[in-house]
Amino acid sequence: MKKIVAYIKDSYNELVYKVSWPSREELSNSAVIVMIASLVIAIIVFGIDSLFEWILKLLYGIL
Repeated sequence: MKKIVAYIKDSYNELVYKVSWPSREELSNSAVIVMIASLVIAIIVFGIDSLFEWILKLLYGIL
């Protein structure tokens, strides 16, 4: 039980005193970057999926 309590205390001390938390502005900027990157990746995946669908329809139409 002492090990668990010591672990919790050490974890708390590290979170409070050693971790550098981002400011609200840094956090919002990072969130915007993640949203834009996610949108770009989604558009790329949609484009590749549409291309494969078109190719498969073309191939199955020939066969």
